[in-house]
Amino acid sequence: MDDIIALCKRRGFLYPSSEIYGGLANSWDFGHYGTLLKNNIRDAWWRTFVLGRDDMVGLDASVFLNPKVWQASGHVSGFTDALVDCKNCKFRTRADHLIEDKVKNIKVEGLSVDKLTKIIRENKLKCPKCGKDDLTDVRRFNLLFETKMGILEDSKSTLYLRGEIAQGIFLNFKNVLNSLRVKIPFGIAQQGKAYRNEITMGRSVFRTMEFDLMEFEYFIHPSNYVKTYEYWQNEMWQWALSLGIPKEKLRWREHEDFERSHYSKKTMDIEYHFSFGWKEMFGLAYRTDFDLKNHMQNSGKDLQYLDQKRGEKYIPHIIEPTFGLSRLVGIVLEDAYHIEEVKGEQRVYLKLDPKIAPIKVAVFPLQKDEKLIAAATELYHTLKKMTVVEYDNAGNIGKMYRRQDEIGTPYCITIDYQTIEDKTVTVRDRDTMKQNRVPLDSIPNLLKKLLFN
Repeated sequence: MDDIIALCKRRGFLYPSSEIYGGLANSWDFGHYGTLLKNNIRDAWWRTFVLGRDDMVGLDASVFLNPKVWQASGHVSGFTDALVDCKNCKFRTRADHLIEDKVKNIKVEGLSVDKLTKIIRENKLKCPKCGKDDLTDVRRFNLLFETKMGILEDSKSTLYLRGEIAQGIFLNFKNVLNSLRVKIPFGIAQQGKAYRNEITMGRSVFRTMEFDLMEFEYFIHPSNYVKTYEYWQNEMWQWALSLGIPKEKLRWREHEDFERSHYSKKTMDIEYHFSFGWKEMFGLAYRTDFDLKNHMQNSGKDLQYLDQKRGEKYIPHIIEPTFGLSRLVGIVLEDAYHIEEVKGEQRVYLKLDPKIAPIKVAVFPLQKDEKLIAAATELYHTLKKMTVVEYDNAGNIGKMYRRQDEIGTPYCITIDYQTIEDKTVTVRDRDTMKQNRVPLDSIPNLLKKLLFN
């Protein structure tokens, strides 16, 4: 993991946030290549689950919602983490992380605070920072970030940064019905940031206080829950594979009763096998009618659906596939990270699927010769009209190849003196390092075939 983080910083994927001021724990800024990678994944998701379907519409809801929303949703009272404090150094950490890091073969997610405290006492666990055996009992703390709205101090009221992006979808259910004339079953999709005031583990973008989510709420008749749930299981699995993630590193795991969120009747995760173990990648929750029913009761508004074909009026049930985009960037980078020895030297490369790679192709002149530079820049501008391409002439050809390998660029094209003579170029494959000589005028069609088929 440390090697991957170092590469991400060196090559402009991720930077520690506020670094010149000492940083902020588990906060990251996406650099140029990280932003391109994240946007490519986000756009691939939107094309698949929204633009590619007839039963899905989009939404971009406000981060700030009326605070009554979070009370009605159960987040003010039930959205908590179990934390423990060191009485000596005042260090605070998540109880489940403390236990799972120190006690082998134990799964504690969802256990009560009393049971967590008992495990800590029985195993004589100490503060991970100062090493003292002086920990408090485990206590629950709310994960919602609070802020204030208002100009005058006495007029300020509490607002919350959204802990999930789903609530804006529920609030707009009737608006979408009325304006877009959709019929159940259908989904409302959204991408955006969520915020959770939680203690994180220092594993790059795996778990942070601010993160990007992609999810949709799929509204169904209550009787169709089983087949719809199974359908979205398959769709989520296939999309994960489409990113180039090997199925051997993926598995489904169902939450036990004590693990599930307060709104869910059934939750399953696609887990990825990280370097530090199996952890959640995507989540699939059956939220029943929990959210719409609670918002009906608390707002006094009718959020039922009138099914004219059935002659029935009912509160729709909801299937919720959730994809953590920030975490997915970390997964894709970890999975793509490869090291091999080439002619006695170490080669590092990111084996990214071409459709999500930040840069699709790089163009180099072999040397800083005016004719070579002119031919290379002309090709660069031609290719820039069809895809994301990078031009480089800073350094020898070997170093330029290595740099593009570490960025994850699938193909590199070199303009050399033979190009001037016979209008051919060298195309190098990132994964195999094989080089093929092809006609210069065939490059656009060749890249369309390699990148987009």
